[in-house]
Amino acid sequence: MHVDEWLRAIDPLWICALVGMVIGLESLGIPLPGEVVLVSAALLSAQHVVNPLWVGVCASVGAIIGDSIGYAIGRKGGQPLFDRLGRRFPKHFGPAHLQKARESFDKWGMWAVFFGRFIALLRILAGPLAGALRMPYWRFLVANVLGGILWAGGTTAVIYYLGIVAERWLKGFSWVGLVVAVLFGIGTTLYIKRRATRAAAAHTADASDTGDAEEPAPPDPAAKAVPEAAG
Repeated sequence: MHVDEWLRAIDPLWICALVGMVIGLESLGIPLPGEVVLVSAALLSAQHVVNPLWVGVCASVGAIIGDSIGYAIGRKGGQPLFDRLGRRFPKHFGPAHLQKARESFDKWGMWAVFFGRFIALLRILAGPLAGALRMPYWRFLVANVLGGILWAGGTTAVIYYLGIVAERWLKGFSWVGLVVAVLFGIGTTLYIKRRATRAAAAHTADASDTGDAEEPAPPDPAAKAVPEAAG
């Protein structure tokens, strides 16, 4: 069962709560498909299953709170925390992943938290890593709040309006497709019929030319007069 089918079976209120919880746990540092759940919920809002405003609000709150808790855990646990996570989740917290995240923090600072919200790897590591690197909390909070609202609210709004446009386009496409199919069928039929007529005419012309070439030549009167004169 796909995520959207699974969410469709849940009450709209619980869909919003689930979106906030999954994104919050992902932001805290647990590798969960937060973005997939958010996009699926936004598509359902385009189908009027759930309110898009509440999807965006719950996703933003979950992202901000989850990142803040992750920051506190990283500040308290430090490097030993990442060592344990690396052994347990090598695909998400391996040495290469941590090194790449550290390089992003060294280069961009608080902007790594802001833009990290839009990158799958940094979305999981941003909070705990910022805490472990002792980033000042006020700087982390500003980047966390702005990034969380822009990512969650912006993603919900974009997917919602794209879903609305796609739904309208698909409704009109049924008639457009029917007209195009009919015109294409008529055009193809006329083209094939025209080609067949030309082929038949060419075949008839070739047969006529061949028949004319095989007819015996008429007798020459002069040829008959020569033997009579000799006799």
